[in-house]
Amino acid sequence: MTNSDHIKAAAQRVLEATDGRGAVGLVNNAGVGITSPTEIVPMATIRRSFEINFFGQLEMIQEFLPQLRQTRGRLINIGSIGNRVVMPFAGPLNASKWALAAINHALRVELLPWGIHVVLIEPASIKTAAVDKLEQDGLDNITQFSDHERFLYEDAYRSMLGNATMHVRRLGTSSEAVAKAVHRSMVSPRPKARYLVGKSARPLAAVVKYAPDRLYDKVRLKVFALPKSFGARAGEAQPHLMPQGTNQPKVATDGRRKAA
Repeated sequence: MTNSDHIKAAAQRVLEATDGRGAVGLVNNAGVGITSPTEIVPMATIRRSFEINFFGQLEMIQEFLPQLRQTRGRLINIGSIGNRVVMPFAGPLNASKWALAAINHALRVELLPWGIHVVLIEPASIKTAAVDKLEQDGLDNITQFSDHERFLYEDAYRSMLGNATMHVRRLGTSSEAVAKAVHRSMVSPRPKARYLVGKSARPLAAVVKYAPDRLYDKVRLKVFALPKSFGARAGEAQPHLMPQGTNQPKVATDGRRKAA
């Protein structure tokens, strides 16, 4: 998905296999998941995520659109509920999904004159091997934290990983549901612009759509069992930023700073 020559070769093979008629549909399903505290995630990791989750898929779209225009085919992009709901410690991942969703919305209008339906599938909490990999990658990620990064983030990050993966294992939906949504998108005379897939997809989408931002934040804090008190750690100085001889500020029980 990130090699331009491979993408061009794939499009050419489809043309040859169909005797020049071209593809009747393109399903973009490549993706890589990353989680990390946003402050410390390596920029190279973020760029790789965007290369796979966004740029590679966009290049596939550009390469196959001449064929889809010829066949009046379907363009189906597999996004995520992360198109709408941003998970703590998954900001870069969700950002790449939002980017794909934005392209999807643009193409829906741009390709309308040629009768090309553009569909976004938005799965939530789907049971696949990717869940185990995401958890293991996260635990491996912690081993790379410095002592100071562990002090800042380890407890909250572990809580997010544990609660997110437990939720999927207990309440997740089979990947067959995603396959059915793709099939429906391909065969329906008038497919929807977006298909929410999974038991938790609609409730999560409703929270984002109707709840004020503060309530939305409270829901995410509760779901991932994260600290709920604003400024609860504000008095914890970062030693490498404290001028020599500076006293660490004291914090009142209600979270307000006191003079040292």
